[in-house]
Amino acid sequence: MLHPGVKLCAQLLLLSLSWGGTHSTGGPGSTLPPVVSGPPLSSDVRSVVFKGESQVEEVQVVRPLTLALECTWTGSQDRPHNISGFWRKDGSELADSRRPVLLENQQYNLRRAFSITDEEGLGNYSCVFDNQAEVDFILAAPRVGEVRDRPTVSYVGDSVVLQCKMEDTKPRPNSWTWYRANGTNKELLDPEPDSPRYHIHNHEGKTKLTVRNLTEADSGAYYCGAVYDIGVTLSRVDLRVITFLEPLKPFLVIVGEVLVLVSLILLYERTKAHGTHPDNPLSDDQAHKLTPDDAGGEVTDSSTRQRKV
Repeated sequence: MLHPGVKLCAQLLLLSLSWGGTHSTGGPGSTLPPVVSGPPLSSDVRSVVFKGESQVEEVQVVRPLTLALECTWTGSQDRPHNISGFWRKDGSELADSRRPVLLENQQYNLRRAFSITDEEGLGNYSCVFDNQAEVDFILAAPRVGEVRDRPTVSYVGDSVVLQCKMEDTKPRPNSWTWYRANGTNKELLDPEPDSPRYHIHNHEGKTKLTVRNLTEADSGAYYCGAVYDIGVTLSRVDLRVITFLEPLKPFLVIVGEVLVLVSLILLYERTKAHGTHPDNPLSDDQAHKLTPDDAGGEVTDSSTRQRKV
């Protein structure tokens, strides 16, 4: 029979070991709590059935998801029993994607699931059948509509409003951002509410950037960004700031050319009026005023000439 003191010490030792195994401080050999994973990705399927050699399918992605892409090709005229099929991403063949594809129900089928978790997962995915036919799935966030092919023009000292809009048929972005081109980089515009220069107003599928007190240095490229869970879609807006004399330059050039032309015409007329002909050094008035003596006896009165005859 154990002494009561020894028995108490043994119970305390067991209790200490039990507590240390269940309340670890993270040291060597400790048991870490399980890692809590995020919510599972949503899933979607895009299928294409085609007969020709190629086809392009655009797929809008707004949030991370598991996307299954499926291609069904009716094949060529000879239709062998099996062919080789594989997948490409942005032109490069994906590892371990090549496999034989059997002819079933007079067609070939190729399917693969992809986890699209961020912008790097977007791009061009292609299913290829024996290098004879392929389908290109272009995965991208919704593109901003109303792209201007000409710059917005405003004047020095004025204010200008640059606008971007997402089409009603496309998903609305979570928010909008604006950037300004700074060399090869893009500078984020995040003005304070009371900023004297910039103001951003977002409303559903539209965004507006107001630039006040314009200078010629404000000319350049601006980018609006539609923000989705999967990434940001950018659209470019060009701004050109000019002085009030800029529109008058073509008119002033024309006026200058007209003045030069009128001056040349007046100079020519004046020279003709006061000048002499090379073959006749005397003017017409001087020629009529010649006397017989001035003409060297050559000029005689017509009546006298008649009497001599």
